[in-house]
Amino acid sequence: MTDTFRLLCVDDEPGLARLVAAHLERDDDLGCETAAETDPREALRRVERESFDCVVSDYDMPGLTGVELLSAAREAEPELPFLLFSATGPDEIAAEMVRAGVSDYVSKHGGADGYTALLRRVKRAEAGERGRLDAGFDDGRPSDVALDGVCTVGPDGTFEFVGEEYGELYGYDPEELEGEPWQRLHPADEVEHIRTHIIPAVTGGERWSGTSTGLRADGSRFAESKMVSTTADDRLVISVSPLDAVGRAADD
Repeated sequence: MTDTFRLLCVDDEPGLARLVAAHLERDDDLGCETAAETDPREALRRVERESFDCVVSDYDMPGLTGVELLSAAREAEPELPFLLFSATGPDEIAAEMVRAGVSDYVSKHGGADGYTALLRRVKRAEAGERGRLDAGFDDGRPSDVALDGVCTVGPDGTFEFVGEEYGELYGYDPEELEGEPWQRLHPADEVEHIRTHIIPAVTGGERWSGTSTGLRADGSRFAESKMVSTTADDRLVISVSPLDAVGRAADD
């Protein structure tokens, strides 16, 4: 593997594949070398014969979906960071993302904010590849949180997939939350509200959106904007963004 961080961008829309690659390559801090592919099968062949440090891929593509590309690519490179940058909603593909081990998900619908979020996540992949750990915290709080942190919760009520931004919002590494109950991230009164109002709504087939109170690892509460939906196999898909820092200790 060379010293230059090599990134492969895959999207069946040629203009978008080049745009994503150019956006990431222009960032001086990242300092990466990018390649763009519009055919996921050709992208797979490149992963098999070349050395890449990260892949950013669309989901809905002819020939192979982004998740199918990931599964095949991981046979050649088991530890390859793989980010989905897609217009397909996470609730539609949550089960696939969990099974395949997607590194993170960013929505294309975020406009300029989506590209900013994508850049941050690629930088984390670069830092991990080069062994430079940068949690991105300032005074115990996330200093740079994307508009949407995404996670999935299994039928047993524990976290399965936890995106980087989602974990950071609450002050955790994703690995610390995987397998933990969702109640860990909310004060007791909010847990009761979620159980009695939000979960019944989404299990009835609705998509719930509104505000709730999150609980960080340091015990502080904050107001969050939340969207919750369910998949066909009874997983919860949750996306969250911070509204403001309430700054109250959990036991106030």
